[in-house]
Amino acid sequence: MTDATDAPEDARVFYRDIKPYEAPERLDVLHGPRDGRVQLTINVYWGPAYSFDLANESDVVEAYQATLREGRAIDQVELLNRDLLVAVWSDLLLPVRVRSLWEGRFPELAAA
Repeated sequence: MTDATDAPEDARVFYRDIKPYEAPERLDVLHGPRDGRVQLTINVYWGPAYSFDLANESDVVEAYQATLREGRAIDQVELLNRDLLVAVWSDLLLPVRVRSLWEGRFPELAAA
C-alpha cells in the first residue's frame, strides 16, 4: 500500500485543469459598457471592491480577468465589451485553458 506522499507530484489534479470554462459563440455579442463603471456580480467576483472604472486600464484588466475566469457566457455578454477585450487581451493573465478556449474560438484575439 502506498500513501499520498509516495505519489509523483505531477499526478496531482488541479481545479483549474478540470473547471468548466465558458465563452459566447461570437465576439460581437459582447455588449458590456465601454466607459463608466462596471459592477461585477458575486458569482464572477467576490472581492470587497466589485465596481471597476473602465477608464482605468488596471481596473479593466482585473474585471476582465475575473469575468473570463469565473463568468458564464451570459455574464460575459453583459459585462464584457468587445473593443475593450481586444484592446487589453495581451495584458490579461489567464489560465492556459481559458486563453486557449477564447483564442481558438476567436482568432482575432490571438492576433491582438
